[in-house]
Amino acid sequence: MRVFAATFAMALLTTLSGCASAPRGVAADVDQLLAEIGEKYGYFGEQSIDWDAVRRRYAARADGVHSKAEQVALFEVVLDELHDAHAHLGTNTKHSFRLVPSGADLWAELDGARAIVTQVRPGSAAARAGLRAGQEVLAIGGVPVAQAIAERLGMSSADPTAHAWALRSLLSGRHDEKRRLRIVTAQGPRDIDLAAPEVPSGNGPLEHRRLAGGVGYLRIHNSLGDDALVPAFDAALAELADCRALVLDLRDTPSGGNTAIAEALLGRFVREPLPYQKHELPGVGWQGRSRVWVQYVLPRGPFTYEKPPAVLVDHWTGSMGEGMAIGVDAMRRGVVVGTPMAGLKGAITSSTLNQSGIRFAIPVERLFHIDGTPRHRWLPPERVDLVGHDGPGEDAILSRALEILAAPSQRESARGTTRFSASG
Repeated sequence: MRVFAATFAMALLTTLSGCASAPRGVAADVDQLLAEIGEKYGYFGEQSIDWDAVRRRYAARADGVHSKAEQVALFEVVLDELHDAHAHLGTNTKHSFRLVPSGADLWAELDGARAIVTQVRPGSAAARAGLRAGQEVLAIGGVPVAQAIAERLGMSSADPTAHAWALRSLLSGRHDEKRRLRIVTAQGPRDIDLAAPEVPSGNGPLEHRRLAGGVGYLRIHNSLGDDALVPAFDAALAELADCRALVLDLRDTPSGGNTAIAEALLGRFVREPLPYQKHELPGVGWQGRSRVWVQYVLPRGPFTYEKPPAVLVDHWTGSMGEGMAIGVDAMRRGVVVGTPMAGLKGAITSSTLNQSGIRFAIPVERLFHIDGTPRHRWLPPERVDLVGHDGPGEDAILSRALEILAAPSQRESARGTTRFSASG
């Protein structure tokens, strides 16, 4: 079954403990995993990965597996060679690294050799510990950042995106290990012990309310894979129908969802079918050519919400959340405001390893904005720098969106000709 977001991981994650008896069929499962990745993974063209060398290295390790935990660990390191946060197993051990972004509360980028925090998830353990955007991380678990990254990487380590993947994985940490960071402060280096990142749990699939100035606010709670979201969204939209503008907050969608639900939501904002995302499936056409198509949103619901929406995004806008954001932009239906998103690649396909029954998912279809920009590289037109603006109670992204909605001239300059009118 094809799944279009990392909801698969959150729904199927189970925890395995070590097992005394050696699992059967490890070699066959490793061969299957390596072969399917080699045949189906959609993003080898973007990365300098010698998959044949990876296959030779890990196929030989199956004989050294003596427990279920070791089996899962072997499958994990195979997937790690992709340096792709959208590729994952459907199970984990206590020693597994947390998934990013769903299991992360920190986002960081490499500026040369320096690891700089660019966002801290509000209300998280990292935020309570005092971490803020702009701080430099010197060491993780007592290991200098450069050394920790080198140890986290596998065989293919030249790609800068691989280093960034490793950094964020290390900051999220393993399930069974405490996190300790050394950061730079005005008073000098400081060690910080962090509790495990929490998985936020909102009440219901969404929340909605009215903000000052007649603006409606609707926030989706990591529920883009939940069928209950659609009727809840419709009910909320009906209650906010008389608002002069709408804020659609996608900053709590790290696990993604599925296209059917996302398209149902987007369908409330259009009067006619509109293209919102381009797909490419490599190697399935004549003589190995790609199959390319454009996905459309169709109108849905008792009325079209035509008032000006602003869509909020950040690094916890993942997969199908990213698809909704680029869709709103592609349809010129609103302005997208925030930081770069999670950058999860493509649409994933899930498969089952024949011997163990363990499931895994990898990006197979390449996804693009209608203008041709790869979805994982697309940036919101209204960027917000959180350095110095992420203290307790601050919400710089929402504040910027409200400024835009209050000034039609700014809205037009940000997006050009739009398909909505300020008066509704």
